[in-house]
Amino acid sequence: MNTVQYKCPSCGAELTFDPSHQNFSCAYCGSSFSEAEMQKIYQEMEQQAAQTADASADTLKSEKDEAAFEEGTRLYTCQNCGAQIIAEAETSATFCYYCHTPVVLAGRLSGEFCPAWVLPFALTKEDALQKFHEWCKKRRFLPSDFVSEKQLEKMTGVYVPFWLTNCDSHTVVSGIGKKVHSWTSGDYRITETREFAVERAGVIPFRGVPADGSKKIDDDLMNAIEPFPYKNMKKFTMKYLSGFMAQKYDDTYEEVTPRVEARIKDSSIAFMQDQIRGYSSVTLTNRDAVMRNIQHDYVLLPVWFMNYHYKGKDYDFAMNGQTGAQAGTPPLSWAKALGFSGLLGAAAAILILIGGLLFT
Repeated sequence: MNTVQYKCPSCGAELTFDPSHQNFSCAYCGSSFSEAEMQKIYQEMEQQAAQTADASADTLKSEKDEAAFEEGTRLYTCQNCGAQIIAEAETSATFCYYCHTPVVLAGRLSGEFCPAWVLPFALTKEDALQKFHEWCKKRRFLPSDFVSEKQLEKMTGVYVPFWLTNCDSHTVVSGIGKKVHSWTSGDYRITETREFAVERAGVIPFRGVPADGSKKIDDDLMNAIEPFPYKNMKKFTMKYLSGFMAQKYDDTYEEVTPRVEARIKDSSIAFMQDQIRGYSSVTLTNRDAVMRNIQHDYVLLPVWFMNYHYKGKDYDFAMNGQTGAQAGTPPLSWAKALGFSGLLGAAAAILILIGGLLFT
């Protein structure tokens, strides 16, 4: 099957997606193209590539998307940590954005890993680095080389695989609600407690509940940089991978389903419990939430990612590539912390000495 390479129509060089302008630019001749222009150009090319196909339009489109994805991507494997990284077909060498070990080519990526949607980066690397510096300024005891130029070069734009779930949660909670009323009568304090059977039930719609599909990425780290603005998502095409990397999902939807169900159930019960009002206390005796009308999509979401190795331990930093929300556990320089404590101790000693002199 013929495939389409996303190259500059002016000079034939590689086009890169520019998050700041939301267009596609060529570093060689300086040309830039809007998404609408790219769609028009490559729609004509895709139509020419499809002239020899005999399948129906819908089937052909699906086959073409998978074939283009398979032809246009390469799979690399990190020999150190085992991560599998998706890069463009033209990439000849790259590194693991988890441990920064050089990776080796493993072959083509099957078309079944082609996502349905992609949320393009809105923050450039320069934007990400600026926000990272602001994040670091609030953390006094970071190691000095944590913000060194060598370390900042490791900041990498990565499309992380996510499963998004849509469903309706049929939720029921019931229990005992108590109303307590106290008053004084003469020398006595009287307390009256009345108990009521309470129940709340309803259908709660959930749309786009995310669960990352990577075993290598910490789930809590991804949860911490939510939400992602799904309204900005685009139908997936290879052009959005230009200039970035992507992670191959290794958690299937069936494997992430327990995480999704637990998240939806907890949210549903908490919401329904909050609807029981007007009581001094409520003790729930029954909680139940059942997911129905379940649908899911495989998508790629943008994350600026950086790994830092310090004293035998890895530290991960992540930033939402659309909103700039940041998360990570920073390393602690004990030398700086102890030095600061020493300064505080010295200052306290001086103040005590001065105070003693004033009162002698």
